[in-house]
Amino acid sequence: MNAPFVPVCSRVRLADLRDPSERAALERFVAEHPEGTPFHRPAWITAVEQGTGNRALVLVEERGGEIVAMLPLNEIHSPIFGRLLASTGFAVDGGLLAGDRSDTDALLASVEALAASTSCPTIELRGGPVAAERPGWTLRTQSHCGFVAPLAAEDEAQLTAIPRKQRAEVRKSLANAFEITVGTAAEDRAAHYAVYAESVRNLGTPVFPRALFDAVLDGFGADADILTVRHEGRAVASVLSLYWRGAVMPYWGGGTRAARLLRANDRMYFELMLHARRRGCDRFDFGRSKTNSGAYHFKRNWGFTPEPLGYGVWTAPGADKRDADPTSAKHRLQIALWQRLPLGVANRLGPWIARGLG
Repeated sequence: MNAPFVPVCSRVRLADLRDPSERAALERFVAEHPEGTPFHRPAWITAVEQGTGNRALVLVEERGGEIVAMLPLNEIHSPIFGRLLASTGFAVDGGLLAGDRSDTDALLASVEALAASTSCPTIELRGGPVAAERPGWTLRTQSHCGFVAPLAAEDEAQLTAIPRKQRAEVRKSLANAFEITVGTAAEDRAAHYAVYAESVRNLGTPVFPRALFDAVLDGFGADADILTVRHEGRAVASVLSLYWRGAVMPYWGGGTRAARLLRANDRMYFELMLHARRRGCDRFDFGRSKTNSGAYHFKRNWGFTPEPLGYGVWTAPGADKRDADPTSAKHRLQIALWQRLPLGVANRLGPWIARGLG
């Protein structure tokens, strides 16, 4: 006589990120999942916690002791923009990472309950499946776009793959006497932060804490580096990039005011394409940009085709929708004022504000 079939029930719980074996199991799940990204990694959310103070959390669904789904989160606190559970914080991707045997509704119900228990009136899932028919959830597909293109097989082919107008700018940059360095040493980090801080101040955006960049570089090890362009010994453009499954992801980059005339940003991204191919990459992931923003059109000029990104957003009953959109009318005046701040003042105030942007 056959034994009766006993269904294996699933359970959803918070992972213990202090447990090395738990973290290792989550890292394996992300690495093996076809939709895993660097922003699902415990290394990412814990770097965000270390660098900004926004707590790292992971909801895990298990069946028979096996992980079948996970949802990495950062609990974002901001006196200006309010409280948020983001999957994941300071990232362009995230959301539910689910297997065939997972229960999406159970995980969404769990993150709603977690938001209530942590007094976060908003949840934002930057990718992954979202049941938009659930009460309180909406799916945004028009706010941001991603940009990914293949890398060419050799240097000259990479140059000719760039559209004519942008290619002309790159050619002009190649005529300039630049020094290109790649690394993660103290001098690389200092140069990058100085350039990035000036760049975002000029755009009217508070700079992120230096500790965030250091934590990501330390947590990702060989999967992250900094490429810097120097002119006459001075860093004028620099970018911190991530590497994932054959793709290079220039993530935090910028240039000084001098970079525009020198075309240092054009040289920076072209050199990164060459460097990434030599590392074994075959794709250039230019990240996300706000639809129809200046960065959006800059990436299109390089020949990248925008692909809309799906963001699932939940707002607690009776709560106002969170507005941290830098292009909104509400923040336009603040941006204009920030652009006029002395760099030293912006660098002191910026990290305190930016750690709440999420």
